[in-house]
Amino acid sequence: MSDDLSELYQEVILDHSKSPRNFRKLEGANRVAEGHNPLCGDQIKVYVLLEDDVVRDISFEGSGCAISKASASMMTASLKGKTRAEAQKIFEKFHQMVKTGDFDSTAIGKLEVFAGVHKFPMRVKCAILPWHAALATLEGKTEPVSTE
Repeated sequence: MSDDLSELYQEVILDHSKSPRNFRKLEGANRVAEGHNPLCGDQIKVYVLLEDDVVRDISFEGSGCAISKASASMMTASLKGKTRAEAQKIFEKFHQMVKTGDFDSTAIGKLEVFAGVHKFPMRVKCAILPWHAALATLEGKTEPVSTE
């Protein structure tokens, strides 16, 4: 990855961290899950309005490092309007990308900004925490999720 591209990715992550999209309690949510990363202290709550197996709306609240907040912000934008099956596939591709660095840019889209996370193993859990919480909502789980 070129230095210019790496810098651009860092800027996008910082922007989403400082001004997260869909950062609010979602009134009318019919699915809610909490997540915690004990290693970093990240705490997140994901709200989903799931209707006819489609994510009609999604939001989050919480606190954490720049990577976890940016990941949650971009995740909400990526999953809105997707079916449960589509959301699961995006989760799997994102998870693979942040763990290994391998990805298909046509399949991952804007989430590619997290491609460099695999170089920092301690940050993988930060990036993936919101996704685990969102997945828990889609699976109907109510117990909090943890990265440990």
